[in-house]
Amino acid sequence: MRFSTKAIHAAIEPDPTYGSIMTPIHLTSTYVQEELGKNKGYEYARVSNPTRTVLERQIAALEGGKEGLAFGSGMAAISTLFALLKSGDHVIASRNVYGGVYRLGKHVLKNFDLDFEFVDTTDLDHVKKSVKPNTRMVYVETPTNPTMEITDLAAVAKFCRTKGFISVVDNTFATPYLQSPLAFGIDIIVHSATKYLNGHSDMLGGLIVLNDSKVTEQLRFLQKSIGGIMSPFEAWMCLRGIKTLVVRMDRHNRNAIDVAAFLNKHRKVRKVNYPGLVSHPQHRLATKQMRGFGGMIAFDLGTLEKAKSLLKRVKLCSLAESLGGVETLISHPATMTHASIPAEERKKIGVTDGLVRLSVGIEDVEDIIADLKQALAGV
Repeated sequence: MRFSTKAIHAAIEPDPTYGSIMTPIHLTSTYVQEELGKNKGYEYARVSNPTRTVLERQIAALEGGKEGLAFGSGMAAISTLFALLKSGDHVIASRNVYGGVYRLGKHVLKNFDLDFEFVDTTDLDHVKKSVKPNTRMVYVETPTNPTMEITDLAAVAKFCRTKGFISVVDNTFATPYLQSPLAFGIDIIVHSATKYLNGHSDMLGGLIVLNDSKVTEQLRFLQKSIGGIMSPFEAWMCLRGIKTLVVRMDRHNRNAIDVAAFLNKHRKVRKVNYPGLVSHPQHRLATKQMRGFGGMIAFDLGTLEKAKSLLKRVKLCSLAESLGGVETLISHPATMTHASIPAEERKKIGVTDGLVRLSVGIEDVEDIIADLKQALAGV
């Protein structure tokens, strides 16, 4: 099956009881066993649930992986992933990761003696120079949140294999429709299902996909032990959203290209970060390893005051955290998604006070541009 067909049909079968074409929502905490030691594949809902199982199988199929696991949020998935590590281990991560990952590494997991180092993974030499005797994992976002930096997946995967490191890629911004990390040799993929996979800003969830059965067994044990699972209803909501992933992503992509071109020419915009622009430093790499550039744009207005002015004036674009919904969302990373990162660190990685992040929706692009145009006029 090709991708669009998979998004609608992979792992989906009519309900055997009544023939319903939609996967049922199995709202149950436990399952009656036929006799001691004999069940129908399910024992307790924290361990597994039929609705969740379908989503796990579907995301694995879309990513070209063997196994999928569903969690209550993207951060629940990431936290469980880091639980594969042991006290004293060192993690190399992209410098522009989502602020919640930075917060988890620097303010929570450091208490368990896990050492997180955030580096520019767009340059493999920086990754190589950061290696320590206790390095165990390389965690990459590409494109990064929010500055849209691109990391060479094949190069990172090859390097990690030679060193025996676990390679992880957050594929949230690109989705499996636009980028396939496992095909480049990456070990593990993580998603915030809250974003493009669901696509309607009405659920929370996280997903992990991989091929290694041994690591999968470890993750399922950790998932059962830690308990950050996705609910059946949330799983159903994500399954519903994935059915329209392709048509949504095509529209997000087309709209973002037009919006990025508009912003790139605007005299009040200092810089536009979008891998679809030829001016983007990793444009060629993005063209090589992605099948589209996605719907995320970051642009710099120069100062906090100008950013505030713009955010106060937008009307169609909604000022809110999160991304990937059908509606256009606009945010200020320095005070919202990345506020947990110290100001000096934010400055070093390009998350300036004047930076604005735009999740371009699927509205008529002329209306999105008109809203930005009128808001910029008052800046």
